[in-house]
Amino acid sequence: MTTHQTEPSDAVGLGELLRPVRARLSMAIGLQALGAVIAVVPFAAVAELAEVLLADGPVEEDRAWTVAVIAAVALTAWLVLTALAGAIAHSADLDFQLSVRRRLVDRLGRVPLGWFADRGAGGIGKAVQHDVDTMHHLVAHALLNLTTSVVTPVVTLAYLFWADWRMALILLIPIVIGLGLFVRMLVTMESQTAAFDEAQQRIVSSVVEFVEGIAVVKLFGQARRAHRQYAQAAEDFADSFFAWISTAFRKSAASELALSPVTVLLTVLAGGTALISAGHLPAVELLPFAILGLGLAGPMQALHYYSHDMEKASAAAKRVGALLAAPELSAPAVPRQPELAGGARVELAGVEFAYDADRPVLSGIDLVLEPGTVTALVGASGSGKTTLAKLLPRFFDPTAGAVTIGGVDLRDIAPDQLYRLVSFVLQDVQLLDASVRDNIRLARPDADEETVRRAARAAAVDERIGALPRGYDSMVGRDVRFSGGEAQRLSIARAILADTPIVVLDEATAHADPESEALIQDALSELAAGRTVLVVAHRLASVVGVDRIVVLEHGRTVEQGTHEELLAAGGRYARMWQLQEQAGIGHADDRDAYAGASRTQGEAR
Repeated sequence: MTTHQTEPSDAVGLGELLRPVRARLSMAIGLQALGAVIAVVPFAAVAELAEVLLADGPVEEDRAWTVAVIAAVALTAWLVLTALAGAIAHSADLDFQLSVRRRLVDRLGRVPLGWFADRGAGGIGKAVQHDVDTMHHLVAHALLNLTTSVVTPVVTLAYLFWADWRMALILLIPIVIGLGLFVRMLVTMESQTAAFDEAQQRIVSSVVEFVEGIAVVKLFGQARRAHRQYAQAAEDFADSFFAWISTAFRKSAASELALSPVTVLLTVLAGGTALISAGHLPAVELLPFAILGLGLAGPMQALHYYSHDMEKASAAAKRVGALLAAPELSAPAVPRQPELAGGARVELAGVEFAYDADRPVLSGIDLVLEPGTVTALVGASGSGKTTLAKLLPRFFDPTAGAVTIGGVDLRDIAPDQLYRLVSFVLQDVQLLDASVRDNIRLARPDADEETVRRAARAAAVDERIGALPRGYDSMVGRDVRFSGGEAQRLSIARAILADTPIVVLDEATAHADPESEALIQDALSELAAGRTVLVVAHRLASVVGVDRIVVLEHGRTVEQGTHEELLAAGGRYARMWQLQEQAGIGHADDRDAYAGASRTQGEAR
């Protein structure tokens, strides 16, 4: 039998993400580097032309024209090479983004559904969209710009050392000082970045808490206290930011001043004047340093921004790589088909589950769901009801024991086959940004109009949809915003349309108002009829008519039986029932929520 899930693989780094486009990216960088070398030629040609034109005696026209032609050809070659490098880099970038997003979607499609519960949609969406966009800037732009910023100064310095090594050394004075300050700035910023990130996270958390809890704190007269907490977090962030930026700003300002064209030009002119006055340098030979020396400052100053792009891209790659390394559910090499001739029989044998070694949730669960019966899980909050229910649709795999359908372990059933056997209705409904019709036929995209409407009628939501201006063509989130109860009935319509033999219902009426709850209960009764149903319930009055009630406590089954049997036993269930009766939880309609379905199934059996 297959293992319960594959172990998480090593995190994928930026280099691995770039592997599919590495050859093209290397070609683009090579062309950009060649272009950066050639870019120096026109500037050197200007200095050479000046020397020809200012030389004593007749002007050497042939030499002057030769230099001018070389400069023009070099400029044209630079334009062609950089344009070609940019085109190749952008082509590689498009394939890179497509490759990464496809890998993300493919991986996320194979991770356990329960994995998403611990991660917000915002973080996953950020990785798929914003982090990939951040790496796009690196692939399409930053690497080429970084290449130019490195190659151009190196080639320029090589040429200037060839022209006159003494002036080249003088030119290096402000550059060495500026680069030294730049490196110190990077070290300082790196050492303080962690503290700054923590302060930033605290203020973000304070803002979210302040906004989301404003109604509650005002209701209890604590608005001033909540505002003080937010203001304190803002002050702490401002102090951290000032400490972080002030140190870096001073070094950054000093570095940029040293590398500025004005500083470089003053250094060249001062050094050149001294050499010319001493008779060690002809005046005309100062031109290459005055022209090309100024061109060194810009690329070196830009190194800071491009290195920052590299840092952001590396951080984005780590987040994307963490998603690509997420553990995935195992898929059987040879899937087995459950035996469903007598109905869908579900068995949990010796099931245990823990989120990690220190957090056991379920222990020693032995449970059988007979075909066509309704079984309810009840218990206090944190007793493991929802976790147990989520084992059936493989939100998680048990850490010990087995869950079987028709005698076959869920881990030996192909995932697509499993979701044709099990459907689920959760308390937190997720509707897609699509038409109402497409939301309902999510499990059966080929379902015709009448089939969709029949499922909606069974879920008591057809009348609400029909009242919309565009009916089933209405776009969720744009044309219509459904209430919690209406969204729940749409979810039930999905499950009815899926027509699976096993249904899992998790607190399906948790957020519904009384009117919506009555409609949902009718829809649930319709959904449960003739199927093997597992229900998670807080309100005991809603499941008094089910075939069997299982009481969980601290992740273990402590009682099983019908409502009448458990009341007569006088155990945990009886005490819970008495407490809810005293608190007035539930009403008469609740008591018939699944009773109709159970009686129907009883007659069928």
